[in-house]
Amino acid sequence: MAETRPEERLALIRENLAEFLNPEILEKIVNEGRNPKVYWGTATTGRPHAGYLVPAIKIAQLLAAGCEVTILLADIHGFLDNLKAPIELVANRAEYYRFVIAALLKAMGVSIDRLRFVLGSSYQKSPEYVMDLYKMCSLVSEHDAKRAGAEVVKQSDNAPLSGLLYPALQVLDEQYLDVDAQLGGMDQRKLFVAATEWLPKLGYKQRAHLINTMVPGLQGSKMSSSDENSKIDLLDPADLVLKKVKKAFAAPKEVEGNGVLALIEYVLLPVSLLKTGERKFVVERERDGLEPLVYTEISKLHEDYRNEVLTPQLVKPAVAKGLNEILAPIQAEFQASKEWQDITEKAYPPPPPPAKKKKEKKDKGTMHPGNKNKPQQQNAQPDGVKAEAGGEQPQPDGAAELPVR
Repeated sequence: MAETRPEERLALIRENLAEFLNPEILEKIVNEGRNPKVYWGTATTGRPHAGYLVPAIKIAQLLAAGCEVTILLADIHGFLDNLKAPIELVANRAEYYRFVIAALLKAMGVSIDRLRFVLGSSYQKSPEYVMDLYKMCSLVSEHDAKRAGAEVVKQSDNAPLSGLLYPALQVLDEQYLDVDAQLGGMDQRKLFVAATEWLPKLGYKQRAHLINTMVPGLQGSKMSSSDENSKIDLLDPADLVLKKVKKAFAAPKEVEGNGVLALIEYVLLPVSLLKTGERKFVVERERDGLEPLVYTEISKLHEDYRNEVLTPQLVKPAVAKGLNEILAPIQAEFQASKEWQDITEKAYPPPPPPAKKKKEKKDKGTMHPGNKNKPQQQNAQPDGVKAEAGGEQPQPDGAAELPVR
């Protein structure tokens, strides 16, 4: 990186960030000619999806800026977050994430030689870390812990205590991974602000925080592992990707909150730059007998979409094609790796088949012809008169006995 000027390195670090907290920390390091140390953590819960392309692109830019990048496979975090990852599965899921993230970065043309993967449980159970966790718990209120994790930890009525520990662990990770900055999504902003307040209470230094924009899901809101309709799994076949993108919500002329356009802005254009050195997104119009639309800037694409030069019907197939070009090498690597396939089965075992309902015998009533316990039929008697088995039938009071003829 000796040839790259500090301002160029800082421009790469800042590119496409939604926000940069305490930037002076990294500016000082870069201006001194040193390499900033940055970490990005991911709780190993649901299967990674296309939304992971956004931090992966940022990681690629950080590596290009000369940063030393650590990827934290946060297995204990996954277990603490309302038991999203059962303790029996976290180790296998962490290994699955290692395979996916490495393949994802390679698919974008990024060398992973300078990446460091760290398993959270490899240090989060050490006596020093646990003692610091106890200290932090004594200094941070329940209210502040809930607020810090409000958009990260799954919220529910009567939530387990583990959800309150989650933010404290993530804050301590900055110290124990020995980094200068943490990278994360906008949903972690409150937690990042908490980190700048909590770490000095233990005598540790503040870190910088790089905040990525969250990519909207295909049905609005953010892309989530738990919502099958809002996400594109990195191992989804090409026809399923096309089907999901075609069904995505993308109102004509509406740019804000449009998940399809967000994939172009935050995934397809930056990946094109990483792989070819040129930002380029192409929309074919061959069916209409027109020349393709070629975009190098998102502003022009937004303008054409607002003016209906570019419509959802035109843009969706182009987005699906671009995503499938990124996913193809990931899926090829998966198909070639028996180890990866085996760990997938262990990390995300198929749900057990639904139990067959036991056929219950229908009670047809005591008078059903087939009922062996059916009571013997008796002759009907006048009201108030009992029949006597095996004897003569009593006569009503005052009735004379009729003579036998």
